[in-house]
Amino acid sequence: LLIRVPQSGDGPALNDAIQETFENLHLWLPWAKERPSVQSSEEESRKAYSAFIKREDITYHLIHKQSGLILGYGSLHPRHWNIPRFETGYWCRKRFERQGYMTEAVTAILSFGFNFFKAKRIQMHCDSKNERSIRLADRVGMIREGELRNFSIGADGTLRNIVCFAMTDEDWHNRQSSVT
Repeated sequence: LLIRVPQSGDGPALNDAIQETFENLHLWLPWAKERPSVQSSEEESRKAYSAFIKREDITYHLIHKQSGLILGYGSLHPRHWNIPRFETGYWCRKRFERQGYMTEAVTAILSFGFNFFKAKRIQMHCDSKNERSIRLADRVGMIREGELRNFSIGADGTLRNIVCFAMTDEDWHNRQSSVT
């Protein structure tokens, strides 16, 4: 797995990954209401690069080393630089699901947040019905802090609950100490 900042020219590859995975993305991610065009995927890649440079948002393309394909996306969205506090998000291309790539990616993103940005807290929210994201949060050591009831509207138009997970810098460093 190679994790890198989106770049100009990534649009076609990103769009291919989104198209392959759209039915899954549509279930859980608010931005996946309509299938994007290649041009809009290119624009998003360029915006993501610009936002990274300005430290407005930190997003990554996850690249499969052997094939060079974009296998997913990961992020650290700054929520409060003075603390500093972030929210993480991710998705995995359909053909690479259930192979450990997202566990590897989210662990690396957490490491980057805590070790480079000196984060004090990184949080994650997901739909309470998104069992795979809940299991991933557990695998990487995030702590379930609660559930917000009737917090969002799902792709099917129903009210949904959101599960909140977080990890503090102390949690991260304690986890790293116990792994080594």
